[in-house]
Amino acid sequence: MDDFEFYNNTRIIFGRDSVCKAGKRVSGLADSILLVVGSASARKSGLLDRVAQDMEDNGVKVELLEGVRSNPLLSKVYEGIELAIRKDIQAVVALGGGSVMDTAKAIAAGSVADHDVWDFFKGRKVVSGALPVVTIPTLAASGSEMNGFMVITDEMSGYKLAAGSELLFPRFSILDPVLTFSVSPYYTACGAVDAVCHILESYFNGPALHTPVTDRMAEGIVASIIPVASLCLREPENYDARAALMWASSLALSGLCKAGVGEHFFPVHLLEHSVSALFPVAHGAGLAALLPGWMRWHARVDGGTDKIVQLGKRIFGTGNSAQSVINVLSGWMQNLGLPVTLSGLDMKEDDIGRLADNALYQARIWGVDTIYSHGVMKDIFLECM
Repeated sequence: MDDFEFYNNTRIIFGRDSVCKAGKRVSGLADSILLVVGSASARKSGLLDRVAQDMEDNGVKVELLEGVRSNPLLSKVYEGIELAIRKDIQAVVALGGGSVMDTAKAIAAGSVADHDVWDFFKGRKVVSGALPVVTIPTLAASGSEMNGFMVITDEMSGYKLAAGSELLFPRFSILDPVLTFSVSPYYTACGAVDAVCHILESYFNGPALHTPVTDRMAEGIVASIIPVASLCLREPENYDARAALMWASSLALSGLCKAGVGEHFFPVHLLEHSVSALFPVAHGAGLAALLPGWMRWHARVDGGTDKIVQLGKRIFGTGNSAQSVINVLSGWMQNLGLPVTLSGLDMKEDDIGRLADNALYQARIWGVDTIYSHGVMKDIFLECM
């Protein structure tokens, strides 16, 4: 086990109807907030009005930023920053999925910066201050409610980039599983795969050889997600299943599953960011299309067979070969209704060069372009076709 620091400063308020506590909690943090939301679903369901009224009833003035889309855009971040500065906003509250939460974090950091917020993502600046962030997730997926990471797409350049800071950990996050009842089967599946992939990135890529505690935590969360995700599709209002999926997705990227595994990066996410930057693909669907192919490449080229076999034996009861484990994991994702190849997302081999070009930009920012070179990424994308 390698040396590590573990930090997670987010208070979790979890449970049925916990969203009703939002106004009172926020009133102790700020007098004015920017409430960031996504598409029309929150307004149509009445959730937006309910949360906004709760804030107002507790003495918190609300300014609204609506229209955050999946794979959130830098232009919306700029809009939110301008509004936050003009209205003297004291905190940013996200009501929605990972895209909404990431947008809120970027606004929180950009509102107090004396430079372009995109400089954080290009690796030119480090976050040195931020407005307080509160999250109320309506989708079990990104885990953004329990970490300081954010991912934004610049629609002008076509790059989807990640950045982060301890200053962007939400002050608190309200996790009400009931809010996920209305999530469609497709996005429920995408969220479950996103959470599993968050765990497996650390599980497969950490260089430390002896990590029994972290391995078992990671395996336990994956083993929990697999059956409850399927149950959520069959019974979308099964509270226990939705609650388990929500808590598992939060823990997946909370820092626990990478403690002691050593310095590493997230290669599958690196590759996927180019996929959903260049094509209209949900993040979780892109991960599902890439994970099996990346695992095949990792086993064949990168010496990852032993850890894949361990995962199979401990979770699926199969582990005679890396390919048998990959087959089982692929079957689970297919049963959720997701494609497990890039061709299943209507991509062609002719697209591989463009995908690798795009991904190389993030690889250079992360300083891993000698490991994940243009040629290596082309080989992996080809394996994923």
